[in-house]
Amino acid sequence: MSLEELIKNCKKGNRQAQEQLYRNYSKTLFGICLKYSRNKTEAEDNLHDSFMVIYEKIGQFKSKGSFEGWLKRITVNTVLQKYRKEEYMTLVTENTETEEEIDGGYSDIGLSTLLAYIQELPNKYRLTFNLYVLDGYSHKEISELLGTSTGTSKSNLARARQILKERIETSHNQAIIGLLLFFFEKII
Repeated sequence: MSLEELIKNCKKGNRQAQEQLYRNYSKTLFGICLKYSRNKTEAEDNLHDSFMVIYEKIGQFKSKGSFEGWLKRITVNTVLQKYRKEEYMTLVTENTETEEEIDGGYSDIGLSTLLAYIQELPNKYRLTFNLYVLDGYSHKEISELLGTSTGTSKSNLARARQILKERIETSHNQAIIGLLLFFFEKII
């Protein structure tokens, strides 16, 4: 079945077409959900919610632009809408610190470790970091998506980077200490 036929059948509410749409795009959209979620279980819930919205709004897709891009946008917006409703998403301060770059000297940190560190960030920092760094949104776009000011977006990004930098440095230092202890045990 071609993509056009698949979309047409999904618009008609055809369950087999919806299942095929899920099989075709669930891995890609799960990656997006995982990026914005605190853990795998929450990502699975967000993926489910996203597909419910996709099935509900597929009639609004007008075949202009990329269908996969449309699916990704629906997914990101669904996840962000969920977090906007949570009360701990409310921001207290608007500190416009200068952005601090993370030292590139820790290239030995694996992608899965870095993803785990990002998932540990508080919601407002994790969402801002992902939107800005990983998805290329501007601070103006982020402020509109999250219902904050651009200054808050910049502050949240700076704080997220600082937390990640500290976490990376701590794990790097712990690894060095572990190696030193290992070598000292071998010598003694």
